[in-house]
Amino acid sequence: MNGLIHALQLDGQGGASELSWDQAMAADSANGVVWIHLDYTVSGAAEWIANHAGVGTHVAQALLDSNTRPRAHEYPGGLLVALRGVNLNPGQDPEDMVAIRLWIEPGRIISTRQRPLLSIREIATALLEGKGPKSAGGVVVQLTRRLIARMSGVIDMIEEETTDLEEQMLATTTLQARDQLSQLRRQIIGLKRYLSPQREAMEVLQQLDSDLLSDEHRMGLRESNERLIRYIEDLNESRERAAVLHEETINRATDLMNQRMYVLSLVAAIFLPLGFLTGLFGINVGGMPGVDSPWAFGLFSVALVVTTGLMLWYFKTKHWL
Repeated sequence: MNGLIHALQLDGQGGASELSWDQAMAADSANGVVWIHLDYTVSGAAEWIANHAGVGTHVAQALLDSNTRPRAHEYPGGLLVALRGVNLNPGQDPEDMVAIRLWIEPGRIISTRQRPLLSIREIATALLEGKGPKSAGGVVVQLTRRLIARMSGVIDMIEEETTDLEEQMLATTTLQARDQLSQLRRQIIGLKRYLSPQREAMEVLQQLDSDLLSDEHRMGLRESNERLIRYIEDLNESRERAAVLHEETINRATDLMNQRMYVLSLVAAIFLPLGFLTGLFGINVGGMPGVDSPWAFGLFSVALVVTTGLMLWYFKTKHWL
């Protein structure tokens, strides 16, 4: 198996024709940019990239790297771009972002992925319908635009969850909101891990002096980057709000514990002298007063009640109750 997901030859007018593997290998770039999209986990795809694609050792390693971070770099003969998109695959966490790697050279694009990325599928569909990008640079611009656009729903969801938690903190106990807060913070950290490097990669990409990117492409990249910066600022705001909620959670837990310890301390303080007296008069030795008196137990009980009342009065005067 060669790991081919799709092979398209752009016609320069927004359309593309679909190619088989053999056709893609024999395609003439003079007829349009050839875009080969591969699943790099398939052995045939990895072998072709490493030995037959003619992209150089460093580029091949980057296209096959399983844990790549967003970046953009210009090599002799082309551009290497690695980006991340939110994971919207069924049953997956959005913060577990999906990587896409692209090698762009005159007349050819090689892209690799492990997990499906909806943005790539949409661009390929648009090309087959004649409504896609017209050049290799246009593919990059469309990809960054769609990747960032799909982040809006996740960012909005995080902001809504943060607001809901703030309201919930006013109406519920600390323990009920703690698990939700921990999950929210993990989501924010997971997204921030890749969005900040992605912003840097896009800034580098729009500043590269490459013939593969026109001024129009750089303008599109700049717009996408500005939108990404806004999303990062929104995430930073949500992170700060989550940090405040975390501190509030700790403070409430501490206050609750202090209140309970305070009550226990008062109870212990009240029963300490009572326990001393009952222990003293409960010893089995001769000479204890009231042993032969029928009124001794009643008088002792009254003395305990009076002692308790005096202690409660003392605590009240000291504003401990």
